[in-house]
Amino acid sequence: MKVLYFHQHFSTPKGSAGIRSYEMARKLVARGHQVTMVCGSYSGGETGLSTAFAHGRRRGVVDDIEIIEFDLAYSNGDGFVKRALTFLKFALRSCGLAFTERYDVLFATTTPLTAGVPCILARWLRGKPFVFEVRDLWPELPRAMGVIRNPLVLGAMSALEWASYRSAHRLIGLSPGIVEGIAQRGVPRERIALVPNGCDLGIFAGTAEPWRPPQVRATDLLAVFAGTHGMANGLDAVLDAAAELKRRGRDDIKLLLIGQGKLKAGLQARAEREGLDNVVFHDAVNKVRLAGLMAATDVGLQILANVPAFYYGTSPNKFFDYIAAGLPVLNNYPGWLAELIGQQRCGFAVPPDNPAVFADALEKAAGDRAALKVMGERGRALAEKEFDRALLADRWVDWMESTQLSARTVHSRAS
Repeated sequence: MKVLYFHQHFSTPKGSAGIRSYEMARKLVARGHQVTMVCGSYSGGETGLSTAFAHGRRRGVVDDIEIIEFDLAYSNGDGFVKRALTFLKFALRSCGLAFTERYDVLFATTTPLTAGVPCILARWLRGKPFVFEVRDLWPELPRAMGVIRNPLVLGAMSALEWASYRSAHRLIGLSPGIVEGIAQRGVPRERIALVPNGCDLGIFAGTAEPWRPPQVRATDLLAVFAGTHGMANGLDAVLDAAAELKRRGRDDIKLLLIGQGKLKAGLQARAEREGLDNVVFHDAVNKVRLAGLMAATDVGLQILANVPAFYYGTSPNKFFDYIAAGLPVLNNYPGWLAELIGQQRCGFAVPPDNPAVFADALEKAAGDRAALKVMGERGRALAEKEFDRALLADRWVDWMESTQLSARTVHSRAS
């Protein structure tokens, strides 16, 4: 089958963004299918295309995946209006492809929610099978965060969410809470599959050259957050813990924030203002370079703002990177990942908004490196058993293939 795959923020492993869509597309190809990936130009992403844009797009083949990239730059640091316009432009341009490209199955993944617009139209006007993957619950998350308050915008997003769920033949949720959220909108559970983010075990197998920033000594305990520095991430919690460690005189514990995002400059300014020289900032790196950093790291930081909608409604890439690298994880909010860490004894689950307990966990980690190593080994075992990307990708492709088969059966009965 030929799949027309919409992911506005697509990246290959050469970029610093998540590579779920790349790996899923590669698995489709390995199973004998064809994939056309439709995307924009994402800050931190790398599509692999290098030719000049012509009429607002460029097209080529990278690792056996056909890629159509629109000249639509997007960054987490953009303002709300600019981001919204970029989302709408991508959806509108994608509609043209949905009605002109040859394909058997449509697939769209969030964010943004607008990625599903071309698939909704093609599903009803061309009768094409449509699979919708939900990475975050919108508008539930932006409403809970207070990012979007306009009732008209929230109403429009809610209507689009409903239309996306009801139009899709099958859906995929990345966490138990996302699956539950989809079901609560009236979608039968037999149409929803749980396929969480996965662990790229090959990338984090320990072959990359270990490295640390020059500000971090070889004997320091190094705790790393690798991801976007945005409102959802709540990274002031890391600086709060750093301030507590500073008061305790623990200059042997360093916290590294690696990545990019709208709030990074503000975090850097706060760290400088408060003299938090135990916090180190670094630009985003690609997956191979990140694997080298993880090989020299002691603790992975899974940090989010204290928003109840996050507790079960997210599936963060960084958590899976940490356990793939054999790192214990320090998680600072309740929910399914905190429960998983507790059950598997592969890290520390601390309450939100409590810098003292956060600092206690890091001091405990620094004081017992042997126990820390055992936690990391348990995390790696969990990665291999439950979250191996290769196994999850097979499950994902099975769901895609069954969608096409189910749609053919329904069509033949109707005719």
